[in-house]
Amino acid sequence: MKRRLLIISPYFPPSNAADMQRVRMSLPYFKQFGWDAEVVAVDPHYTEITKDGLLLQSVPAGIKIHLVKALKKSWTSKFGLGSIALRSFFYYRKTVNSLLKTGRFDLVYFSTTQFPVCILGAYWKKRYGVPYVIDMQDPWHSEYYQDKPRDQRPKKYWFSYRLNKFLEPKAMNHVDGLISVSDKYISDLKERYTRIKNIPVETITFGAFEPDFEIARENSFRYDSILNPATINLVYIGRGGHDMHKATELLFNVFSQLLKTDASFSKIKIWFIGTSYAPPGEGVPTLLPLAEKFGIADHVIEITDRISYYHTLNTLQQADALFVPGSDDPKYTASKIFPYLLAKKPLLAIFNKESSAISILHEYKAKDVYHFDDPKIQTFIESFLNNLLNKKLPTPEYDPAALEKYDAQNMTRSQCHVFENVIELKK
Repeated sequence: MKRRLLIISPYFPPSNAADMQRVRMSLPYFKQFGWDAEVVAVDPHYTEITKDGLLLQSVPAGIKIHLVKALKKSWTSKFGLGSIALRSFFYYRKTVNSLLKTGRFDLVYFSTTQFPVCILGAYWKKRYGVPYVIDMQDPWHSEYYQDKPRDQRPKKYWFSYRLNKFLEPKAMNHVDGLISVSDKYISDLKERYTRIKNIPVETITFGAFEPDFEIARENSFRYDSILNPATINLVYIGRGGHDMHKATELLFNVFSQLLKTDASFSKIKIWFIGTSYAPPGEGVPTLLPLAEKFGIADHVIEITDRISYYHTLNTLQQADALFVPGSDDPKYTASKIFPYLLAKKPLLAIFNKESSAISILHEYKAKDVYHFDDPKIQTFIESFLNNLLNKKLPTPEYDPAALEKYDAQNMTRSQCHVFENVIELKK
């Protein structure tokens, strides 16, 4: 007999949000591991995030999706409250109350970075006796920005820092299981909440979902090419930010020196696309100012507006090579590395040496993977750029064992193992 799983994911296709990708890529596989899943998401009409209708093609036809309303952002923003979690909170409570009254669900699974909604887990557990698991794709409460200058902190940081510090214990003191993309997220939570030491926890990265590239290929005609085919294009697609300056500076420093000694390096253009979460046209560049500092702004293009998911995959495949700058935060995992790996393009990755992304990339046998403090990193970057210019970078061949290990199907198996352990402990 299959168990019943209720997934809480405020963002869901066609909304193109990073934090719904785990759910989207797992839905095709839950049933084969013994779970019937239903999703409760915010109606996309209430979200401002970029939409990509093609994302719906990857969602199995039989999955039941319950849509909830949210307060209009035009109203709540007057009080400084734009978060989709806060705007949908009471609608979530009402809708899920109705679903849980039926008694047909065995587990509630929060897979989102819209963390305030997670405190409803404790409420539903107390009222209906249903255990819950939280997927920590990012830290909820974090001290990372406390010692950073004001101009490097997120908007409304003063409020969000205090809200997160207040809300996190309400969920963590009653949670029945944790999934996390990073060991360090779990270890931090264990230090704050002793109870977590006695519940099922598992570090599970995002999975590599090959079907997405087939959808991208079949629909490539829908997208105008962003890149200039007359130049050699080194491409990064994803959020920017000051925490990525350390990795990006290393690349810019070497590139600027090469330009001074050999004008042919001007054929290379370095692209940063979709670097801001701000609405279209309102993003503030965070990496182009760094290029200006190194005198290479004419060779660096930063597009702050985000592009759709499948446009992203097509653009990665059109690039000559890919660049992945890691955060200076050692807990950063870079879930985006899997589309980069599936694109099978030459890849330059620079991370904090403690980031789990380095070990994953090494499992794949990726070649140009370095950490900030490598004493030879400048030489390695110079070699990579020389080979890029002279078209000598080989097409990567990744380890089949890693390809299988990090496949979305296998990642879903691991999630279901956590769910089963939670249920067993409740017997």
